[in-house]
Amino acid sequence: MPMTPDQVQHWAHYLDTGLREARELDRITSTVPDLSLPDAYRIQAAGIALRESRGETRIGLKMGLTSRAKREQMNLHSPVYGVLTHQMQIDSAGFSLRGSIHPKIEPEIAFRIGRELGGAHKPVTREEALEACTEVMAALEILDSRYVGFKYFSLPDVVADNSSSAWFALGKPTRDFRTLTLERLPMRMSVNGKLAHEALSSEISGHPLDSIVQLCELLAQEGKTLPAGSLVLAGAATLAVGLETGQTIRLDVEGLAPLEVPIL
Repeated sequence: MPMTPDQVQHWAHYLDTGLREARELDRITSTVPDLSLPDAYRIQAAGIALRESRGETRIGLKMGLTSRAKREQMNLHSPVYGVLTHQMQIDSAGFSLRGSIHPKIEPEIAFRIGRELGGAHKPVTREEALEACTEVMAALEILDSRYVGFKYFSLPDVVADNSSSAWFALGKPTRDFRTLTLERLPMRMSVNGKLAHEALSSEISGHPLDSIVQLCELLAQEGKTLPAGSLVLAGAATLAVGLETGQTIRLDVEGLAPLEVPIL
């Protein structure tokens, strides 16, 4: 049985309290063991509405659990999405750990979508996704689950918590990307100059453009489309790395501008 609107609002406020106070919370399924994925997305949407009421503006979406390594790390089984707002973006000045709970960082590729994509009439193809893209960027996403220990939660728990998305940084946009083999780009994430993880971009859903296709499929199930102008984080290519003060995280993706984030 679907949650009532009051129940959805209750859990959205519950998670929002953890966000605002930067404190851990018990997972929702410890109280609602049969939490469904549709209800989890309703809680996510209600939580984003609370943030918008405080002045945040949604600017895009992120895909999560797109790599096999990441799914195995979190013991979860399928891709999900979360919402990006303008206040989640960090700049080259660095990222302060103040206000975070247990942040982790992972290497991604981001796309700017120039026209509306999707709809219930037919699935979006990889070629249509490429045609709709206007920019490609290296990206670092900082995850920060509000659940105790960042572990032992279900897929609906993750989704309700905005798919663990907290902050992100973008490299300089590349507009001349159509000559790149987007599914075979070497990606190297370093911590203080030492290689932490490396992978090919094919680790992102087999092809990073397929993350856009999957996102459009997920949105279509809710009767939604991907709006023109959206930023899309395609998902992680490797495992996430825990963050500590004094680190400098660097991401190098062949063919794209590099990206560095100091951790303060």
